[in-house]
Amino acid sequence: MDAQKEALRRIISTLTSKNEDLQNFLETVDNTLTGLQDESWKVMSELEAELELLRSTLEEKGAELRAAIKEEQQRKEAELQNQLSEGKFALLSCEELLEFANQTLTITNEEEFLKAAKQIKERVTMAPAFRLSTRLAASENMSQFTVDFSVERAELQRLHFLPVPRAPEVDASSCVARDNTITVAWRPAGEDAPDGNSGSGRVGCYEVEYRKTNRDNALRTAGEACWEKIQDIRETQVTITDLKFDSQFIVIRVRARNKTAAGEFSEPVVVETRAFNFSFDAASAHPELKVQSDTVTWEPQGVKGHDPRLKGKDPKPSSRSATPSPNKTAGSRAARFAGESYTVLGDQEMNGSCHYWELRPLADWKSFSVGVAYRASLGRFDQLGKSSGSWCLHGSQWLQTTLSAKHNNRAKALEWPLPQRIGIYCDYDNGDLLFIDVDRLRLLHSFRTKFTHPLVPAFTVWCGGISITTGLQVPSFMGNFLSTNRSLSNLSQ
Repeated sequence: MDAQKEALRRIISTLTSKNEDLQNFLETVDNTLTGLQDESWKVMSELEAELELLRSTLEEKGAELRAAIKEEQQRKEAELQNQLSEGKFALLSCEELLEFANQTLTITNEEEFLKAAKQIKERVTMAPAFRLSTRLAASENMSQFTVDFSVERAELQRLHFLPVPRAPEVDASSCVARDNTITVAWRPAGEDAPDGNSGSGRVGCYEVEYRKTNRDNALRTAGEACWEKIQDIRETQVTITDLKFDSQFIVIRVRARNKTAAGEFSEPVVVETRAFNFSFDAASAHPELKVQSDTVTWEPQGVKGHDPRLKGKDPKPSSRSATPSPNKTAGSRAARFAGESYTVLGDQEMNGSCHYWELRPLADWKSFSVGVAYRASLGRFDQLGKSSGSWCLHGSQWLQTTLSAKHNNRAKALEWPLPQRIGIYCDYDNGDLLFIDVDRLRLLHSFRTKFTHPLVPAFTVWCGGISITTGLQVPSFMGNFLSTNRSLSNLSQ
């Protein structure tokens, strides 16, 4: 009976998974159908716009050519009309002179004849007919305006759609996640390759899209984060920087784009991030600690910001009687910590493997501690570093500037300026806990021990605040510290 129930449960689990896959598939098909309709309308509109632009261009060029022909025609007509007017006037003058010459031939009186002949000679010298050139100022030839659109017509007849670039192939072995960056490389499909020729249908650039997911199946997309885009990539690789690995995987896909169109996306590649991502456990925080996103600030009850009465005073009371009682500090919630233990824990445990995160003190801080602890080892009034189950780095700007490493109620002063950014590395399996000045790449302190229970990140804040950065991979520079500094003294013994 139990075996049958277990088999039935497995069948139900399989059917549930298949049902989810089918729902995602149907949703994808429906979205694709809607996208197809929208895309078809879009490309049809773009085609009509291109044809209209072509028609407009032809009309503009035709108007330009017509204007040139008319201008030349008007110029030639004006010159020929002027010649025609001058010729008519010269012809009339010539006819009058010819008639006068014929009449002169009939004169019998020698004196009168010589006088008339002299007049004719003078008039011939001045006659327009002899001054006028009989060479045409313009011809009727307009062949210089002959056009031949045979080449353009042939080009139009060969007009076709630009080939859409095929999907590139992502080289999965090149997808490297390191130092919170991902490097991706791909190969163009077939003969597709980046080409600077704007008139070519070949690839002009690439687009990369990526999104975070907690599934190793890239096809399951329901409820996942939106795609982030990187556009106008001219090479066949890209490095995505400044990522927060707050998911187990990142899905990456690539597509090529030519002058006007983008091709299909490549098959998605799933990259495992392997980073330690946690948040503050607000339920564990001391009532006077305000937990907000990735920051913790110290705010005394009933006081906004820092209590001015505390300025210039030592935060450690001279007697135990000065410690607020649990009833007074509990506030409106049952806090995990009380009294002078201004502590808050992380909400994720470390029970193996390597982990890394960073801390930044805020501008107005006075005292903080950062480290790891066994959750059960910290009592409600315990402070970090004062028990055998907690290890921490402590910084203070109260009265004097100090930096120290604390464990099991023992402290070691560290001769190093207070860092602006502290990296915390924990190798649970090998028992290594390292604190790094990230800006100067300097090892502040290292603990060597054997962890026996799950660890949680732990923080103490008094006056001011801190911020943390999680979702970080173990940075590559940690290898140098691990190989050269394991022999440093520590307080874990």
